[in-house]
Amino acid sequence: MLGKLNEVKKTMDEIKSRLDTVTVDSEAGEGAVKVIMNGNKKVTSLTVADKMLTPERKVELEEFLVLAVNRASEKAQQVSESEMKAAGKGLLPNIPGLF
Repeated sequence: MLGKLNEVKKTMDEIKSRLDTVTVDSEAGEGAVKVIMNGNKKVTSLTVADKMLTPERKVELEEFLVLAVNRASEKAQQVSESEMKAAGKGLLPNIPGLF
């Protein structure tokens, strides 16, 4: 059993490293805000269109930022779950809800 746990830890570390190289992107406001995030949910790039950089558009910009980051985060979560499921098959006994 200890050998299996070590194998699982090694596999999880490999997945985490692989997810660092996967990117997902999202945008809001018809491209006014663009976010790029890696598979580990780390924002790697954030772009804001010049038209959004006015005091009058502050609230709108904040809403677009939240929306774009949340969308990218959801995509990254889906990628992460997919990687975990693929790697988890055959490593551990079939425990409902684990993978």
